[in-house]
Amino acid sequence: MRYICQVCGYVYDDDKEKVAFENLPDDWKCPLCGASKSDFKPETATIAVSDVSVDIHEADMKKLSVGQLAALCSNLARGCEKQYNPEAKEQFTKLAEYFTKVTPMKDDATVEALLKLLKDDIDNYPSVRKVADKNSDRGAARVCVWGEKVTRMLSSLVERYLEEGENMLKDTDIWVCSVCGFVYIGNNPPELCPVCKVPPYKFEKIEGRA
Repeated sequence: MRYICQVCGYVYDDDKEKVAFENLPDDWKCPLCGASKSDFKPETATIAVSDVSVDIHEADMKKLSVGQLAALCSNLARGCEKQYNPEAKEQFTKLAEYFTKVTPMKDDATVEALLKLLKDDIDNYPSVRKVADKNSDRGAARVCVWGEKVTRMLSSLVERYLEEGENMLKDTDIWVCSVCGFVYIGNNPPELCPVCKVPPYKFEKIEGRA
């Protein structure tokens, strides 16, 4: 049996490894991206997706919060960078910085609530991907692929944090891929981003942690 990491695509092949996947300890991590054992699925696993309408009505429109606008503009800035459009990137970056500055603090924010939001996003990606495929939108399809992998990684890290607490971040650094947003915990960035395949110099070190 072969098991596939849903974050980076690493393959654990029972026939080639000394220990069967099911016999690995629960705290075993992906050797490539550090994802949890629970983020691996059997190679034959499939996901059933119901048909999704692509018709957009005014009632479907949603008013975004300033925090959501900050995230949206930040992602658009990264997309413009990827498309070699520095002027648009600069404008979206300024908007992201402004919306981030005016985003109010949430008094009831919890790590558990964040984990639920991440898992909800993971559940929604197959439907969004089907819409992109149906409309032959390769750009949107790539966003779905990268977005789902990064979201799975974030979910895995949050679950690990709930189990280990601050010990998870002791004597180590946090790196974020400036292209796709992949988060990596380690003393040095990975040689290649497991999601978008960019080199280590594209990773930014997160500073300022207590």
